[in-house]
Amino acid sequence: MGPKSLAFRLFISSAVWTLVVIPIAAILLVSLYRQAIERNFDARLNVYLTSLVASTTGEGEASPQEPANLGAPIFTIPFSGWYWQIKPLQGAERPLYISDSLLDQQLELPSGSGLPPDDTLTRRSYAEGPDDQNLRIVEREIRTAGPGSAPYSYAVAGDAAEIDDDLAAFTTMLILALALLGLGLVAGTFFQVRFGLLPLRVIREDLASIRSGDAESLEGELPDEIRPLQQELNALIQSNREIVDRARTHVGNLAHALKTPLSVISNEARTHKGALSDKVVEQAEIMRTQITHHLDRARVAARSGVIDDTTDVVPVLEALRRTLDRIYGERGIKIEMAPSPDLKFQGEKQDFEEMVGNLMDNACK
Repeated sequence: MGPKSLAFRLFISSAVWTLVVIPIAAILLVSLYRQAIERNFDARLNVYLTSLVASTTGEGEASPQEPANLGAPIFTIPFSGWYWQIKPLQGAERPLYISDSLLDQQLELPSGSGLPPDDTLTRRSYAEGPDDQNLRIVEREIRTAGPGSAPYSYAVAGDAAEIDDDLAAFTTMLILALALLGLGLVAGTFFQVRFGLLPLRVIREDLASIRSGDAESLEGELPDEIRPLQQELNALIQSNREIVDRARTHVGNLAHALKTPLSVISNEARTHKGALSDKVVEQAEIMRTQITHHLDRARVAARSGVIDDTTDVVPVLEALRRTLDRIYGERGIKIEMAPSPDLKFQGEKQDFEEMVGNLMDNACK
């Protein structure tokens, strides 16, 4: 399968397409899986956020009350990666309440970076937390029910390392799965191309058989897409035979048409003695030789394009030996032959008989 072959082009185009589509699919799947993980993580944070809002807002209170335990000990462990914070949105630099896990630190809120809220006044983003932690933060704007209440920022943050770990594990499995899929598709493409182009190799072998004389036409059942090619090639082979037959007929007709007048001219010239008649006979013989020479060349040229012009050697040699045995048998000449049974001559039977016959006759003489 060379670089210029049809099989190579089909295989390379399919393999390149596979190697392009699979990475794109991998990127898309990783992106979708990350969004799913973030939604699940945000849902956990939202549960804590709802509990935080419920425990700090009371009926008729103008400001949030100090929250009770959210039921998660992880918010009490210093720098655990899980934090909550309540902070006025206007005119305050320090939070009103923070979780024990923050100690004296505070969260970098999405509202502080200008992130707009959604329809539920909720903001979600990533931010750097204490101890260089990467945090996922859900922040919501809350107003208490009391008179003259101001908006407060309620934020709950979780360690985004969980997201990164889940995503890394999924990406590793996905790469392995898609790599195996890619190898399987490339291998399948290779065998598909080899199997799909098998009829073309069959045609090539059949054409070689026709050229060597082992077959006369393309035979066998081929796919529907290849069958018209088979029919056209068989028609071309038949047309080639017909052209050769017509050329051979024309050559024979021309030979007879020219040789007969030359024979008449030569005979008439021989009946008259003199320099002129001798010259006519001489030039007529030259013309006869030239006509025979050029007609033979035309006959060979007409047959040079024949596809299946081959002759079995053994039958021709056997026939010539029998003929020469009858002619030279009285002189005690013995002709022995040991040709290979499957030996063939690339040409027509008449040409082979003429060449070998002359050679054997000269040897007997």
